[in-house]
Amino acid sequence: MPDLAAAPRRIAWLTLFGVAFGLLEAAVVVYLRELYYPDGFRFPIVIIPDHIAVVELLRELTTLLMLFAVAMVAARDRLDRFFVFAFLFGVWDVVYYLGLRLFLGWPPSLFTWDVLFLIPVPWLGPVIYPLIVAVFLIGGFGVHERIRARGGTVRLTPVEWTVACSGALTIIVSFCWNWRAVAEATIPQSFPALIFLIGLAAGVLPFVRSGMRLRGVDSP
Repeated sequence: MPDLAAAPRRIAWLTLFGVAFGLLEAAVVVYLRELYYPDGFRFPIVIIPDHIAVVELLRELTTLLMLFAVAMVAARDRLDRFFVFAFLFGVWDVVYYLGLRLFLGWPPSLFTWDVLFLIPVPWLGPVIYPLIVAVFLIGGFGVHERIRARGGTVRLTPVEWTVACSGALTIIVSFCWNWRAVAEATIPQSFPALIFLIGLAAGVLPFVRSGMRLRGVDSP
């Protein structure tokens, strides 16, 4: 049986970690922009020295490892680990952009382009798209917690897991679509919103179907 008394405390600590981590990430980017974009961040991207690029890649990799490590410690089981990681990632991303807005007044718009990630190639896109993903990750964790509190669990078939993972990969493809704009120091022209939306739908619908099955079981 789930520990109902511990659930709010766990969520509070996870949220605190995600908020602190997001602000820390924003602070690091403030320093980077002060060094490389003293007049404000914009495209074309400034090509940083190779040794700094290696450090930045390692920073991004260790960021993911830290989120995963916390999920490993905080999770009740394998499925819960997935949702905890998703929640931490979502909170981190939202707070990161809130931090940049607080510290730098950036982005001026949700449709401002940003470099989102660098592994395996640069990810680019307007800020609104990673924030959409973050909101769904946070919401998915909330639904998962509610179902667990009622004694249920989200269960996806192997086919549904395949569809969900394919959706996640499709979203990544949409973010990597304009990666040459960094390599060639040009300005990205358009974001493949349709590819992103297809990936988002494929990633979310299997979990919606699982929730509908649970609702059917709970119905009298």
